[in-house]
Amino acid sequence: MTFNSPQFVLFFIAVATAYFLMPYRFRWLLLLGASCYFYMAFIPAYVLILLAMVVIDYFAGIFIEKSSGHRRKFFLILSICSNIGILAFFKYFNFFSVNLTVLARFLDWNYSLPLLSLALPLGLSFHTFQALSYTIEVYRGKHKAERHFGIYALYVMFFPQLVAGPIERPQHLLPQLHQNHDFDYERVTTGLKRMAWGFFKKMVVADHLAIMVNIVYGNPQKFSGPALILATVFFAFQLYSDFSAYTDIALGSAQVLGIKLVENFERPFFSKSIAEFWRRWHISLSTWFRDYVFYPLAFGSKNTTRLKLYFAIMATFLLSGLWHGAGWTYVVMGGLYGFFICFSQATKAYRDSIIHFFRLDRAPALLRLLRVGTTFVLACIAWIFFRAVNLTDAWYILFHLGSGLGSFLDRFYSYYVWKNLLSLNGAMTDRKTIIVCLLGIAVIMLSELLQRQASLWQWLPAQPAYARWPLYYLVVGSILLFGVFGAKQFIYFQF
Repeated sequence: MTFNSPQFVLFFIAVATAYFLMPYRFRWLLLLGASCYFYMAFIPAYVLILLAMVVIDYFAGIFIEKSSGHRRKFFLILSICSNIGILAFFKYFNFFSVNLTVLARFLDWNYSLPLLSLALPLGLSFHTFQALSYTIEVYRGKHKAERHFGIYALYVMFFPQLVAGPIERPQHLLPQLHQNHDFDYERVTTGLKRMAWGFFKKMVVADHLAIMVNIVYGNPQKFSGPALILATVFFAFQLYSDFSAYTDIALGSAQVLGIKLVENFERPFFSKSIAEFWRRWHISLSTWFRDYVFYPLAFGSKNTTRLKLYFAIMATFLLSGLWHGAGWTYVVMGGLYGFFICFSQATKAYRDSIIHFFRLDRAPALLRLLRVGTTFVLACIAWIFFRAVNLTDAWYILFHLGSGLGSFLDRFYSYYVWKNLLSLNGAMTDRKTIIVCLLGIAVIMLSELLQRQASLWQWLPAQPAYARWPLYYLVVGSILLFGVFGAKQFIYFQF
């Protein structure tokens, strides 16, 4: 049952209706039961893994709070090892086994380990990190251990953000789960509007972009540089539309129920550096790695050198890449992002000198445009490894982005050149898909521009009714007319 399915719509209507009709004291039980049902709609048996993690961390939090000294640290390590162990077994066992086998063959060792035929539990990386944040925050004394087992289980399993985040912290979510939430018309309707916006971004924009991206990345050797560049740029917008759509639906559905989840995106494509980009992209994950990996590595001791800082950056992003998937493409992606940030910090003085030499500091708008454009290009380069099927395809795409680019630029103003490019050399014959892709990107970027001073959900209510309602009808109508139906999976579901 994915968010973009009719089953979820009916499920959510039933849950929300029962939630507001039910006495306050039973609502946590309803949400926990609904969350279990939601998770079991994928692979029912895997809910037992989730419940085992809940039991371990629930008692670990209580024992951490009651204990002191080495005993306290022991229960924290037990919680971390249990969670990471489950994650490693299901997500990384085959990856490490295959690579150890390759290494053994190279060294002429007699090593063989069978591969496991197990499906990855849905959203395992997300709820593992959310559970870890709980025990770590209890250990640090920043949050009291939760005594209500059902509420703690709901903290880990709350269905709107169970599969793909945002990754919550106990200080933010747990107190809300204890509160009574009355029906509020304005809050409920705003949540429903945000859900509709998420459906639009997923079903109209992301899923149409996926059609064109899949054609090129499915067989990149058939295409020249311009088509590879187009598909790579389209994938950047597909990934953003897809993942931010999930976040909008998650935040909107939680808001209907009176629960506020953390924002996960803040106009990332307007970032002026890769470091800023990661402060705006997948915020709940980047702050998790910042607080629990980067800070301890970089500032865990009094002596923080530049070399130690670079090591902490690279280690954090390599782990972040591996978090995304058990494959070398993800590791390279993470390594590239880490390298970009380290290189940016190491060359800051030189870049400032160049900016001053060319007097770009006197043209702030142009300088901002150059920085935003450069950041977007670097993000797209890293995302080649995120999207490519394997390293061979990724390297091919990266090193062939310039092939045929000269002849394309020579005829840049030709209608037929652009027609051939957008049709992907005839592989894409559906003009509707091409038009929807281009218009969809334009609509999303326009909405981002409108949010420079305030969020879309603050901006909309301030507009007159005659301006708002046509927008609502336009969004819903676009979903009905142009939406890709069939419940196509969200990209981040695989993590």
